[in-house]
Parts: sequence; C-alpha cells; structure tokens
Amino acid sequence: MKIREIHALRGPNYWSIKRHKLIVMVLDLEEMEDRPSDKIDGFSERLENMFPNMYEHRCSEGVAGGFFSRVKAGTWMGHIIEHIALEIQTLAGMDVGFGRTRGYGEDGVYNVVFDYMEEEVGCYAAKASVKICKALVNNEEYDLAVDIQEMKEIRESVRLGPSTGAIVEESVNRGIPWLRLNKHSLCQLGYGANQKRIQATVTCHTSNIGVDLAGDKVETKYLLEQAQIPVAKGEILHDDSKLQEIINNLGFPLVIKPVNANHGRGVTININTFNDALLGFNTAKKISSKVLIEKQITGEDHRLLVINNKLVAASRRTPAHVVGNGKNTIKELINEVNQDPRRGYGHEKMLTLITIDNVTKGIIVSEGYTLKTVLKKGQRFILKDTANLSTGGTAEDVTDVVHPANLFMAERISKIIDLDICGIDVITTDISKPLSETGGAVIEVNAGPGFRMHLAPSIGLPRNVAAPVIDQLFPHASTGKIPIIAITGTNGKTTTTRLIAHMAKQTGFKVGYTTSDGVYIQNRLLMKGDCTGPGSTEFVLKDPTVNFAVLECARGGILRSGLGFHNCDIGIVTNVAEDHLGLKGIHTIQQLAQVKGVIPESVVPQGYAILNADDDLVYKMRKKAVSNIALFSMNENSPRIKAMQKRNGLSAIYENGYITICKGEWKIRIMKAVNIPLTFGGKAEFMIQNILPAVLAAYLRGVTIEDIKLALQTFNPSPAQTPGRLNLFQFKNFQVLLDYAHNPAGMRALQKFIQKIDCTVKIGIIAGVGDRKAEDTMQIGSIAAEMFDEIIIRQDKNLRGRSEKELIDMLTHGINQYDPNKKTTVIPNEKEATTYAIKNAKQGSLIVICSDVVTEVLALIQKMQEEEAQ
Repeated sequence: MKIREIHALRGPNYWSIKRHKLIVMVLDLEEMEDRPSDKIDGFSERLENMFPNMYEHRCSEGVAGGFFSRVKAGTWMGHIIEHIALEIQTLAGMDVGFGRTRGYGEDGVYNVVFDYMEEEVGCYAAKASVKICKALVNNEEYDLAVDIQEMKEIRESVRLGPSTGAIVEESVNRGIPWLRLNKHSLCQLGYGANQKRIQATVTCHTSNIGVDLAGDKVETKYLLEQAQIPVAKGEILHDDSKLQEIINNLGFPLVIKPVNANHGRGVTININTFNDALLGFNTAKKISSKVLIEKQITGEDHRLLVINNKLVAASRRTPAHVVGNGKNTIKELINEVNQDPRRGYGHEKMLTLITIDNVTKGIIVSEGYTLKTVLKKGQRFILKDTANLSTGGTAEDVTDVVHPANLFMAERISKIIDLDICGIDVITTDISKPLSETGGAVIEVNAGPGFRMHLAPSIGLPRNVAAPVIDQLFPHASTGKIPIIAITGTNGKTTTTRLIAHMAKQTGFKVGYTTSDGVYIQNRLLMKGDCTGPGSTEFVLKDPTVNFAVLECARGGILRSGLGFHNCDIGIVTNVAEDHLGLKGIHTIQQLAQVKGVIPESVVPQGYAILNADDDLVYKMRKKAVSNIALFSMNENSPRIKAMQKRNGLSAIYENGYITICKGEWKIRIMKAVNIPLTFGGKAEFMIQNILPAVLAAYLRGVTIEDIKLALQTFNPSPAQTPGRLNLFQFKNFQVLLDYAHNPAGMRALQKFIQKIDCTVKIGIIAGVGDRKAEDTMQIGSIAAEMFDEIIIRQDKNLRGRSEKELIDMLTHGINQYDPNKKTTVIPNEKEATTYAIKNAKQGSLIVICSDVVTEVLALIQKMQEEEAQ
C-alpha cells in the first residue's frame, strides 16, 4: 500500500456540504487489493485487540460491532484504514466519527475520507493509520502509544487556546464567519470591511494604553492607589543592593515578581527569609530589568473578569497541590491526583495534569522534602508558585457571591486602566465581603486574561464569558458578513464574474473579486495567475477595504481544499461540459456536475441559486439546494422557464433580442443585446448567456434597472475589462481575436461567433493541454479543422504531464480525422507562433489565438499593433 496524496479540506466540498474539516487521502492498495481482511489469518483478532473501543463503530450495519462484523466478513484495507484514522484521533482526545471510502476510478485506488479537528493531526492520522494497518497485516508489533502522544502534542501546538476557541465558537453559533490569520491566536471574525480581530482575549477594541499599563505593575499600582483601590505595599528594585532594607520596611511574608510579565512568569511567593528573597529577585530579574517586591496579602487567590466594564465572572483559584494521607509519597500523591479523568494533557480537558518541573522541585527542596517524602494525613502541600490552571491549578466559580462593593471596585478598575476585557487578581479571605473588611488587596490587573477557569471551573457554574465579548464586537445581532456571489461552471465563469463585479462597483460597492487571471481589489490587480481557489477567496475576504465579494470558483480548488467560505448569498452555475475529466478522481461529467454543485448547495436558505435551465445537469442541481432558485435560459419558451414563471419565480431570458428579467410571467426588459458591447452586436451568443445570470444576480442584490443598463453599456470586451475573452484587435488589413477557449464546448461557442465575422481566411492558433483526456485534445483538433482554413499548433509553457510531441500528435490526429489536407504548421513557442501569424497575415484575414495564459500574448499583440500604427 502507498499514499499518493493527502489533502485537507476546509470548507464545503465534494464529499460534504456541512462537514468542512475532512482529510482526503488517495490510497493505492497495490497488491492488497486482492487481499481483503477475511483473507489474512488473524487480522480481525489483532485489530480487535489493538482497538477494543472500535466495537462502537457501527459502520453500514447500523449497530454496535457493525464494523467488526464487516472486517470478519471481508472488507478492503482502505475501509479499515478510514476507521483506524478516526479511532486514533478519538484516542488522542479528538472525538471524530465521519468517514467515507470510495473508488478513485482506478483499480485498487481509493479516496479515504475522514473527519479531523486539527488539520496537522488529521494528516498525521492518515499516515499513521496506513502504518498501523501494515503492521496488523504483517502481524508486527506496533507502539500505538507513541502515535497517540504525538497527536496530542501536535494538537496542543497548533490548536486555538481555550479563550480564543470559546470566542470563535460563540461567533460560529451566531452565524459570524471567522478566519485564522496566523499560526497562533490572531483571528478575524466577520469578512472584509465588517471584520473584527481578536488575539486570545485582546480585541481590536482593546486600548493600547490599557495593555501597556496592565503590563507595567508599578504604573498600575500607582493609578489604583490614586483611585483609593486597596493594593499591596511594595517597592521597585533595579539591583539587590537595597533588598535587605526593603525587607525590613515591609516585613515577611513577601512576593517578588517581574514588573513586565504575565501568566505568573518569574513570580515567587511565600518568601520568609533573605536567601529566598535573593533567589526570588534573581528569578524575576531574568524576565524584567525592574523587580517588584510586595508584602504578601493573606487570603485566597481570586480572579474577577470584567468585560465591557461589567463584571461577568469571578473565580477562586487554588494552586496545584496534594493532600497527605500518611501513607503515600509526594510523587505517588501527584500520580493519584493525575488519575482524575477531568485532567488531561495541555488544554484537552477541564483540568491540566500536574507536572514535576523545576518549580515544583524547587518548592519541595525549599521545604526540606523530596519526592519520596510521605506527608502527614490531611497535610496540604502546594506544588506551584501560581494558581494558573495551565500548571495544574483548580478553580471554583464564585460569581454569585461577590460583594457589591467588590463588584463596583472591579468595574471601576476596568475603566481606570481602560481595558475592554480585564482580569483583576484579588487576594482576600472572603470575596463575599468588602476588601476593606477582610484586609484584602488587588494584586494585579491583566490584559488578555484567560477564560478557561470561567468556562470550565472545577467546582461551580460554568460561565459563557465569550458571549459578552461578541456582544461588544457585534452589537445588534450583526454577523459581520458581506455580500458574497460565487460563480462556477465549465465556461463563462470569468466573464460573468467580471461583469457582476463591474455592476457592483458602479453601484458604489468596494468590490473584491477572484478570476482565473488574478485577484482584484477595487479593480486593482493584486495577485496574478489562476486565482480561483480557496486561498484567493480568503485573500478577498480578509481585505478590510472590501464590502462586496464576487468569487470565481473552479473545480480544482473545490477538490483540493473545498470552498474558502462557508456560505454565499448567491451561487451561479453557468454550465457543465466535459473538461478536466480523468483528474483527481473525477472521471464522468456527472461527477464533475457534483463538484460544481457544491456552489448552489452552499447558498444560504434566504439566498438564490441561479441555474442554467438549458443545461440538464445544472438544472438538476436545484434538488439539493436549500435556497431559493432562479433560472436563466436562451429560450423564452423553455418548459422549465414556463414552469418557473407559473410558480411566480424569478428568471432571466433572451427574448425578441432583449435581455429580460421575468418576475413570474411579468417581463422587465433590460436592453437589446445588439446594444451591449459584450455581445459584439448580438453575434456572440455565449456572451449573451453570460450576461443573463449576471443581470439576475445584480437585480437580486438590489441594483436598479437603470444602473444595470449603465453597467452593461460601459462593460467592453477589451484587454482592460475582459482580458483574453473575445478581445478583437483591428489591424490595417486584418483582425486578430484572442480568446480563452480551451475545451470542446468553448471551441464550439467560439466557432459560432467567428462564423458571423466577415473575413477572407481564418487562421487558428491552438494548443493541447496535458492534463486533459487524449480524446478531448483530439476533439479540439477536429473542431479547429472545422473552424479554420489554416491551423498553427503551439504549446503551453506547462505541458502538465505530457510531452510536446504527444500533444502535437493528438491535435494532428484530430485535425486529420476531419480533413487530412488541412494546412497545418507547428510552432511550439506561443510568441513565435503569434508573431508568425501576424507578420504573414493575408488581406481581410482573421487570426484567432486560443490562449490560456493571456498576459504575454496580449502585450505582444498590442505592441505589434502599435508598431503597425507608427
């Protein structure tokens, strides 16, 4: 067995519209195709012994033990590997359950598809599951624990922290989309101009001054003292020369901490001797040039969380500790505490495992103990110098018992320090009484406070502290979305995309759009190349200047990574024709239609899927869509259009020479096609077909009929507005037409158009594409032989898996099938082929250049046109 490819999907995809996080592994079983599980002695028993919990995998049997029954009866290794990949992720603390294994279209090759929670863990699980399966087949020993631990460590290194994760989860629950902006905790909530950003619990509304103040414990303490907030007495040291003097002034016990630090780093507590104070000073000095020495306040550690100047949660925190029983050693007691099922690695569970690190060892030594010391029964021994949950501490929710005076104080502090999200650390013996009565004090004010202790306290009521954050960022139930129109199909996608973007821009929107030529932000080309995948989509949705997105979505990106958005407002499918078949496991036009169908299925229920009523495969997509349906057709008498009109539905048709929108049976004529520049006086029927869904989309987004007319009149088939799409250049004695036609359907549409152009002779420059089926390339040759009087065969720079000779031979074979006497010249270099054709052009001729990378050819044609004019 060998893995050919592994892809991580991150949005609506070919396999599932709702499950956005899927791994797709292309697995070649090789000789194992002939060895299903029932043909391997002892395989079933070994699998059950290694994964007893797989008994819960119901599989297609629908009952517990169903999967094991399939294994005993005989199933293929791809199916088994799918279940192993799911089970090992679950064992690593990531409960996943969706999987599919389907044929790839080649003997013994399968798509193994399964859920993941963290992408890197999912990819690891794919590789590990194949190794595990091989070991089971060969009856070899395999250390599963190594994989489980590795996956846990990967998860902890890449996952969002509990605070960020809670805010993101609350956003998702409210329908607010989000994007991760880096490998850490910087996230974008909402799209484009409506976006807000968070980094852990620091938001785009957080005051920079507030963060600086909270990071400087001296300044914080000074401001709080000025505001009559009780704080611990203390002083600042730059070196240890006055350490004894300050100790004499303050008295023991003491706390020493760095001035600029957070999360308890470098803090030493319970200092009762000069030597301990010196050690604490040196520890803090490693982190900050200035060190704060404070009188230690007696009481328990409390965290008050204030969001948007309102107290939302309070927690009593206890450092990691053990309680002696007179029998077990400290190490044994730690192991016993770690047996608590609520404790896990990192942030995977409510509580974190207690580790025996240098801090713990130092505390044990300072008390004159060792790990082998047996504590007295009932003796409570603190193992860490802070109460952080990440070091094994516990938290008890005390929100409901906070005294009103303390609540008032906390909310005041958030305004004094000027923080929208503020964590206030208080030491007191009783938080239900005012600090003035208990002698308690405010120890620290924290920017970016952790939410974990409030989300999942060890004791008490969990608090949804992420909710007030979202209330602040997105008031009035706003979702941070911008209009998204997505376009797919075999031909016409780019022109339709550009026309819709033009209409939206004319209406005043700041438009970002993606095409096979590049990504444009407000008509400025910012990325070049084929930009029809999810990466380009995210580029637009991340841009803070964009308030309207028009996205061309091609087959390749959908298969490779899924869509770059979860939902769109309008989804358009122009057509489905045979193209790119035989790639990525897509071998039939029906499968290709299923890929394109991801777009209409991703439209929100209140939105519209705009479908081509003249295309059977596209029209069929309406059955899976959950949104409203609108249709377009070149035939006003289409039974499908008539049926839609009778249902009082919305459609766009080409009738009596007009581009027309129909609301039910009422017609709204936009304008005559002959008056629209894009149609070349009505000659380019395929351009009329592109205009229909564009007009319908604009109308649905509230663009007025007058503005639609104006946009159609000002959108020209030119290198500036439609590069490489019916760009016609007039030379003195001949014409040159540049077009993107690159598949049989596109060539047929182009053929209809050039039949209407007056010329003496037609010369076509064509190329074969390496990643198409041989018969498709031959068909392009045959159609070219029909279309042109002379043919020049060139080649793309990227041959995509075939040799130059193979592609030339295929095209030549197709040409000869139609006309073996057709005049054909081979000039592989595109620039040389174009130059040759133009320099040898005859009077009245039409040169048609079919190009898929148009930038260089456009520049060459324009240069030669300028030279002729000079």
